[in-house]
Amino acid sequence: MLHSPYISTPLLIGSIPLGGRHPVRIQSMTNTDTLNTRASVAQCISIIEAGADFVRLAAQGSREAANLAVIKNELRKAGFSNPLIADIHFNPTAAETAAGIVEKIRINPGNYVDKRAQFEKVELNEKEYKEELERIHARLLPLIGICRRNSTVIRIGINHGSLSDRIMTRYGNTPHGMVVSALEYTDLFRAENFNDLVISMKSSDTVVMVEATRQLVSAMTDKGFSYPLHLGVTEAGEGEDGRIRSAAGIGALLYEGTGDTIRVSLSEDPANEIPVAGEILNSIPGKDGRITTPTPYLSFRHRDTVYRPVVITSYKGRYLTESGDPFHGSLITFNAGDIPPVLPENDGPHILNPVFDEDDPAKLAIRAATILGRYFILRQADGICITNRGKIEGEKLREIAFSILQATEARITRNRYISCPTCARTKFNLQDAVRKVKAATGHLTGLRIAIMGCIVNGPGEMAGSDYGYVGTSEGKVHIYRGIVPVLKNVPQESAAEKLLEIIEQDIRS
Repeated sequence: MLHSPYISTPLLIGSIPLGGRHPVRIQSMTNTDTLNTRASVAQCISIIEAGADFVRLAAQGSREAANLAVIKNELRKAGFSNPLIADIHFNPTAAETAAGIVEKIRINPGNYVDKRAQFEKVELNEKEYKEELERIHARLLPLIGICRRNSTVIRIGINHGSLSDRIMTRYGNTPHGMVVSALEYTDLFRAENFNDLVISMKSSDTVVMVEATRQLVSAMTDKGFSYPLHLGVTEAGEGEDGRIRSAAGIGALLYEGTGDTIRVSLSEDPANEIPVAGEILNSIPGKDGRITTPTPYLSFRHRDTVYRPVVITSYKGRYLTESGDPFHGSLITFNAGDIPPVLPENDGPHILNPVFDEDDPAKLAIRAATILGRYFILRQADGICITNRGKIEGEKLREIAFSILQATEARITRNRYISCPTCARTKFNLQDAVRKVKAATGHLTGLRIAIMGCIVNGPGEMAGSDYGYVGTSEGKVHIYRGIVPVLKNVPQESAAEKLLEIIEQDIRS
């Protein structure tokens, strides 16, 4: 069934309009020490020159928040007027300092007033629960006053990996819990008639990210308001896998007409995120990431059934099964630049076959994931075949198809690595850590391994992982089994080998 796109109420961030029918905006985040003015300014410029509309910087404490004024002043002197965003966790005082300086701040309801989750039961009766909300309301009042006076926008940034124990006890570590957390804060801001808000529902799991955003849109529509939405897949990783995972999740929502600003989170140089985000927007049939005709709002088709989509390989006009035999079934073929098809209601099989004309494998991977991701996130399609009239063919097309299934958790054929994009909170070389962990464990299959730069989302995003590698201090790592730390303060030089030892011990036992 076709639906109308979610049209948010537009607002201004600095001089840039966001939401409504304005272009979908692109942002990234620095990974420099925010107290290092020179490095932070240089990286902001690199991100802006790559094509970003907004730049976000971490403000762990009041000193970092105050230095945003120096960074902003240096950028303005250099001729860059792009709005800056302060990223806040755990520290309302830092938020209040930053709110008088930058054009937008991001706060996390999971840890703004609530303590960082310990994954413990926090049973509250209705009176106690209401008192907690009143305490949060009181703590938000100074921030609201500062933002009102300075026309500063607030993003209510919900992360699946950092919901509070209070929320998880009552609603679970679920999309519904994420929506409740967002709406609690939205209601508190609305009670003060403060509406310069953006909301995001982010997860490293594309299914959770899409479902939580859909539920939020439905809830806001029912309540009669429509704030702009920021889209992103957290801890997407690096390389082609990270690009495909981000494109699949973000693209699924953009095709439905949902989303006003996006960030591709890669464990790489932040400037590398911008062309990926641009390619995602360019893949949407329409203008500036706004789809001309939103695609059907479909439910999860195979939610409670066995789901194992197949991969058909296109090679020089022939179609081959996974075993290499000729494929004689029917394919749903369509031009990659067109509005994707509505799958028929019959049982199928529905094997999608978008046709590209592309010579760049990186662009092909991003475009294919943007277009096809929603079908596999929603468990709608039974198979995938990528046809290309350009130079890329055969085995590379097959690799991209399997990567799309892996990214959407439709079919797992290798390890899944979750890694954050790093920020000023990261105290070691995360990109090097990702390479070492992949090298140490890449011979294994089917494991979910999280490589995290700090404790903000680390334990939470690892809740569905088998193992975790989390930075804690300068060059030190905690190694987790699930959400339980089994080794603490391991030197980074030996941490990947220690992780492998634990995995091998578990396999033997």
